[in-house]
Amino acid sequence: MAKVIIDRELCIGCGACWGTCPAVFEQNGEDGLSQIKAAWQCEEEVGVGCIGEDLDDCAREAADGCPVSAITLE
Repeated sequence: MAKVIIDRELCIGCGACWGTCPAVFEQNGEDGLSQIKAAWQCEEEVGVGCIGEDLDDCAREAADGCPVSAITLE
């Protein structure tokens, strides 16, 4: 299991992550920034997710494509 973290202070809401990996990321309806889909959120934070190995590649590709490097995987 991997931990995905979005630094929502860095996020610019460009949509690259949810365009690349919609299974994990989505746009927050209130502020327009990226968030982890509810099914994967952990630590009760919209910017922190715990995903299964089957989504690692997808999430990593989204992190690599983030223009402001706001996404990290642990």
